[in-house]
Amino acid sequence: MAVPKKKVSPSRAGMRRSHDALSKEAHAECSNCGELKRPHHICSHCGHYDRREVVPAGDALKAAVRN
Repeated sequence: MAVPKKKVSPSRAGMRRSHDALSKEAHAECSNCGELKRPHHICSHCGHYDRREVVPAGDALKAAVRN
């Protein structure tokens, strides 16, 4: 069984884990209302996507858009 010969230093362990951090989510401005939304998603505020209304705003919008 493979066993490390020496203790891994905190610096080396940190360098190994440097790519494990979560990246920030991307956000874009809605072309209709100006609210921030995820790119390529329906705007959760007004229900528009690609400059046209996909889902009417209101209670139905809450069910259609999952955050």
